[in-house]
Amino acid sequence: MKNVSCLRLQADIHQINRCKERISVLNGSFQNLSNKLELAGNKVRLTILFMLYEEKRLCVCDLSDVLGMTAPAVSQHLRKLKDRGLIDSVKEAQTIYYSVTKEYEQLFKPFFILLEDQTLTI
Repeated sequence: MKNVSCLRLQADIHQINRCKERISVLNGSFQNLSNKLELAGNKVRLTILFMLYEEKRLCVCDLSDVLGMTAPAVSQHLRKLKDRGLIDSVKEAQTIYYSVTKEYEQLFKPFFILLEDQTLTI
């Protein structure tokens, strides 16, 4: 195998090749998930995701009141989350309600449990 940089005497070439192949196959998935986590890494957007997770659905005005931000500022964050598929929206009369998609609800649930338990110390 070319480009083996392991210092141990016997590198497991099969393991290294297996890992490289697996990473190659999942490369797009790594990029996709990385982009989603990067987007949620913003404190305001993470807070929005948490509130949507907790309450199941909220409108811009609700989030604006909760966060103490203007509706346009909250809308910008919601647009970024929606464009990347982390949240869904449903219009009822003149109000648009936002919720976390089922897929990303499951992804973020362990993080939200850590927040709820206050076991996350940085």
